[in-house]
Amino acid sequence: MTAADDRTLRAARRRFATLRRSVTLFRAFLVEQTDPDHFYGLLAADSVRQVSGYAELAGRTVLDVGGGPGYFAAAFRAAGARYVGLDPDVGDFSAAGESVAGMLRGSGTALPVRTGSVDVTFSSNVVEHVAEPPRMLDEMVRVTRPGGLLFVSYTPWLSPWGGHETAPWHYLGGHRARRRYERRMGRPPKNRFRETLFPVSIAGTLRWARGNGDVEVVDALPRYHPWWARWVIRVPGVREVVAWNFVLVLRRTVGRQPDAVKKSELTGGRVAM
Repeated sequence: MTAADDRTLRAARRRFATLRRSVTLFRAFLVEQTDPDHFYGLLAADSVRQVSGYAELAGRTVLDVGGGPGYFAAAFRAAGARYVGLDPDVGDFSAAGESVAGMLRGSGTALPVRTGSVDVTFSSNVVEHVAEPPRMLDEMVRVTRPGGLLFVSYTPWLSPWGGHETAPWHYLGGHRARRRYERRMGRPPKNRFRETLFPVSIAGTLRWARGNGDVEVVDALPRYHPWWARWVIRVPGVREVVAWNFVLVLRRTVGRQPDAVKKSELTGGRVAM
């Protein structure tokens, strides 16, 4: 990519990240539980446009780690990408009316994908549901080709929505918030602290990225904020609360090959993308 191309993309990202967009997304977020089709459909289209500000998608292979009910499939395919979604339960893809053809069943911490075979590795709101986030991130790096892009977003634990449906009571403790939810609703939350929801920080992920010699940090920003609010990511502590949802964009370094991998790992049981 030339310097002129990079400036063009930066300008496009700024035009994209407007206050109007932020308001639209936050309003849609209010009906996430009651109208998930509206929220996740809007989020999928917005995410594809956001990723397009960093990489060409037409003709590229996109692996969506934790693809869930498949809302992102149509959006990425409409952009010309070869989309492959991965989730522990492929049946979840049917929730958005998408065919499960081309979808993979597997764990984000042990991706059934060949090393260096993916152009764009994408994950939206999954990291906080993984007990060992660095393992998942390492796997995303492994499957991305040299020069390829990684786009990862998640909700930090100290975000106002960090406890998900138990928020904002998670600020008093995850276990306490869960018990309160059970008393009020008569059932446990879907996102159960230390079972299906884990406290993840922005600081921890940035430390992982900066200490990983196989990637370079392209961008780090609050996902839903306008461009002029990006500064919050530069302020330790404040960013954990104010960012709401964090995006980390990485480039797989070209000059270094993946760490030694057994030949059987490259072929046995893994999909060649």
